[in-house]
Amino acid sequence: MSEIVLQYTRAGHVENIHRGDVAAVNCAGEIISSVGNAHLPMFWRSAAKPFQALPFVKNGGLEKYNITQEELALLVSSHSGEENHVALVRGILAKLGLDESVLDCGVVRPMSGKAFKDLIAKGEKVLPVHNPCSGKHSQIIALAMMLGVPIEGYTKPEHEAQKIIFKHVAMAAKVPENKLEIGIDGCGVPVFYLPLYNMALAYARLSTPRLGDWGEYELAATKIRNAMSDYPQVISGTGRIDLAVSEVTGGRVIAKIGADAVYCLCVKDENLGIAFKIEDGSYAAVTPMVIAVLKKLDLLTKSEAENLDKKFPPVLKNHRGEIIGTIEAVF
Repeated sequence: MSEIVLQYTRAGHVENIHRGDVAAVNCAGEIISSVGNAHLPMFWRSAAKPFQALPFVKNGGLEKYNITQEELALLVSSHSGEENHVALVRGILAKLGLDESVLDCGVVRPMSGKAFKDLIAKGEKVLPVHNPCSGKHSQIIALAMMLGVPIEGYTKPEHEAQKIIFKHVAMAAKVPENKLEIGIDGCGVPVFYLPLYNMALAYARLSTPRLGDWGEYELAATKIRNAMSDYPQVISGTGRIDLAVSEVTGGRVIAKIGADAVYCLCVKDENLGIAFKIEDGSYAAVTPMVIAVLKKLDLLTKSEAENLDKKFPPVLKNHRGEIIGTIEAVF
């Protein structure tokens, strides 16, 4: 059962709580730490993106289309729709000989409030390229092209590219294919339902590919991990906890958000993957939870922890900017 992980106080009284579950796992599949139900089944949402890119990278997609490491980071991103993100998506599609009209991810405002305001100020429309999943969609389109199958219908579970991605996600998480369920994600492609434990295991394997029993996929996993470590702003966006964690730790901790408060992290070359889910899906709870998990597992130096607390103070403020409460981890 999910446990209380965060409480919000006002005048010394608990006013709100969030429940959650956490799994921290090593490459051997050993649970290093857990809160609540480490085996809670949940949709992986966008935190699955690094593993959805495995077949494209493994089969020479980077070389075939001259994709850089920065562009690879974009392919596994949940980007904020900032100018550099949009330029990278358009640049990748240009390398494929396509334009953004091929994207079938839907239109959603940029995750970056500033980017959205800038579009409004310029009188420009929000387009599919601003969708945080436009990089993933570009990768799936590129995979379809590599396979020599039609791009049309690339979002459907029965599309050949999606069938191959499904197999690779199951392999990465060490879930039998007949146990891996799917739903449809916010951007229209299949999303995977599996235990938090297996999500954390996949990230542990990503953290330290040489220990991850990847076989012929070790180089691909290493390339994806390094791209995420080297370009954290590309996989996330300005002002986000994903970026801050990587910047503060010098790329040692890699963080990847999923919708509805599913979140995964791994520690580069330290044989550890982490997955958590906030029960009520609150996006606001994600930032304090990330910091709390890293502290609980002693993955931050004192200065790193202080830096994150400075960037994201664990307090509540009123509309006048006065501190009127606290956000406290209770696990």
